[in-house]
Amino acid sequence: MLGPELARIRSFDVVPALPEALTPLTEIAQNLWWSWQPHAIELFTRLDRDAWERTHHNPVKLLGVVDQDALERAARDPSYLGLMERVQADLERDRARTPWHVGAGHGVAEGKTVAYFCAEFGLAECFQIYSGGLGCLAGDHLKSASELGLPLVAVGLLYRNGYFQQYLSHDGWQQETNPDLDFGNLPVKPVTGDDGQPVKVHVDLPGRPPGGIAVTLWRADVGRVPLYLLDTNLPENPAEDRHITGRLYGGDMDMRIRQEVVLGIGGVRALEAIGIRPDVCHMNEGHSAFLALERIRRLIEDHDLAFDEARQMAASSHVFTTHTPVPAGIDRFPADMVKRYFEGFAPSLRLDMEGVLALGRDDVTNKQEPFSMATLAIRTSDACNGVSKLHGEVSRDMWRAVWPKVPEHEIPITHVTNGVHARTWLADELQELLDRHVGEHWREHPEDHAVWDAVHRIPDEELWRMHEHRRHALIAWARQTLRRQLADRGVAPAKIAECVEGLSDNALTVGFARRFATYKRGNLILRDPERLKAILAHATRPVQFLIAGKAHPADGGGKDLIRQLVKFGLESEAGHKVVFLENYDMGVARHLVQGCDVWLNTPKRGMEASGTSGMKAALNGGLNCSILDGWWDEAYTPDVGWAIGRRETYPNQDVADDIESRALYDLFESEVVPMFYDRDDHGVPRAWVARMKSCIAKLAPFFNTNRMVQQYAEELYFPALARTEQLSAQ
Repeated sequence: MLGPELARIRSFDVVPALPEALTPLTEIAQNLWWSWQPHAIELFTRLDRDAWERTHHNPVKLLGVVDQDALERAARDPSYLGLMERVQADLERDRARTPWHVGAGHGVAEGKTVAYFCAEFGLAECFQIYSGGLGCLAGDHLKSASELGLPLVAVGLLYRNGYFQQYLSHDGWQQETNPDLDFGNLPVKPVTGDDGQPVKVHVDLPGRPPGGIAVTLWRADVGRVPLYLLDTNLPENPAEDRHITGRLYGGDMDMRIRQEVVLGIGGVRALEAIGIRPDVCHMNEGHSAFLALERIRRLIEDHDLAFDEARQMAASSHVFTTHTPVPAGIDRFPADMVKRYFEGFAPSLRLDMEGVLALGRDDVTNKQEPFSMATLAIRTSDACNGVSKLHGEVSRDMWRAVWPKVPEHEIPITHVTNGVHARTWLADELQELLDRHVGEHWREHPEDHAVWDAVHRIPDEELWRMHEHRRHALIAWARQTLRRQLADRGVAPAKIAECVEGLSDNALTVGFARRFATYKRGNLILRDPERLKAILAHATRPVQFLIAGKAHPADGGGKDLIRQLVKFGLESEAGHKVVFLENYDMGVARHLVQGCDVWLNTPKRGMEASGTSGMKAALNGGLNCSILDGWWDEAYTPDVGWAIGRRETYPNQDVADDIESRALYDLFESEVVPMFYDRDDHGVPRAWVARMKSCIAKLAPFFNTNRMVQQYAEELYFPALARTEQLSAQ
């Protein structure tokens, strides 16, 4: 019989103790700086590579699960300790480096701060508080701001469930799960005050007790840039409000407006609670636009201003970036909902509710128009921009009604073309090639764009062998991943073997990975299945496609695109050359952009604001084949890739799909495939490698967040500081 002593049984988690000699590992793991430092990542993979993979590349969690013997061995290994000392010294040097704008003589006064607000941040695959391109762009923005030493802080939301995890059913239909994130094992810490207690601010919401809901802060360090993340999952909040920071882009419109109230109003109050009153606020998309109302309210309260005076003062210090090329992509709330949330706030602005609602309407006289977050941001910002040259034109057309008597070319919306953070997305082997043939100047001076010209010094043979190695690594990873995912879907073992073994290390490999919205036309390659099969199954010049991406949970059309591709891959002859890889994230993206030969993009022209996945491939020498839209519309020249079409317009979408799919097949048959397989006696495709070099040398310096952040600073942030100083002086 079981005795009563069983009541004393407890379970314990046994975690390793970090030897004193390895103490610096904790500091390195807690700063996301490690995510773009190959030597820092090597520190953690050398402890236990399998655990690194199991923890989803999470050094904080790895240090808690790695075997104690492995830690003790590392603490006695002179080579490991030497590497750790080097990484620690690199971190300290980067923290102490003279900021770019000081060295460039821009004369920005000490103590000035730019606050960067965004609904999502893609910083590392272990930190799943991002959905896709907007988040990765925001993460890269912070990394470049750190490298350049820009005085920037960032504000976002800490989602308990992050963005959904994707898996496919047996018939290829997307399914979603939302696991909790374990903040105790992530590079993020709660922010506490002088009393050691968590810093909290409060935000009013309708129907809640006086004092509003509580919001606490967490901090993640991104090199020199602090990222403050807001959290409502607190016991004193009602259950429905604890879920405000539950899921990214989840829930209904009421949940969305609550998230945006917390991000905008709560974000401004959170910064103030820790002693930061930013001199410039950058709204990256309209989700945070309520911050403008809070800053106007504070100016009225502090200086007894009229609304128009306070709005002008606040707008002088606001920068708004839109990433949306279509009205349907903008958050718009019914007037009644906005009234419910802001009827108690309006008097503090010295406005009635109609005045508040007018701030979010393109046509202020149309009381039936819903309240647009983008329009609110535009009306309360003196600086507005799109994210590519073409998107700037599209944005000026979209918001003509805000400036009804202004010629379209004079509408004050400019553009700053997006970029990507080179050291996050470059393959380690290519970084080593650059170190060897260019020197470390490209690392040490991120502001020097001319350094990329030196890629032409790399011998063709070395660049090609490096790229082949990356493709082989990609295919090995894809086979392993595909085998596991197909087995989980219940696919027959014989079909799994056919699909896995159908992938070739040496075949021309095309990547297509992005959010699966219908306008991106992920199924355009299937327009003529017989012609596609002929390209895939060529006896001596085969082609294979690796595809990844998530559809929004409510987007049935996007999910159907995925299903069509999966069905073709499993049921068609030669279909095993079209592979869909589940659960697209930064880790999957890194494999693809570093190993694919060609990067494909097929949006409906004018609907891709910028796009950044193709930039990541270009950094690694991947040649883009794309519709002339977004960034590719201004990047394309014949020596860096291929253009599908020539900016034509068509009477309807069906005609466009027919013509552009034929143009795509023609390009592959007549140019892309022949050039890839045209090898010399050394097995090197010289014409292809020449394009790779031109691609890196021409595109890497410009489509780079170092250039992008410099441009934001010089054209938008610094002028905003000057405007604010001029107004406040009066």
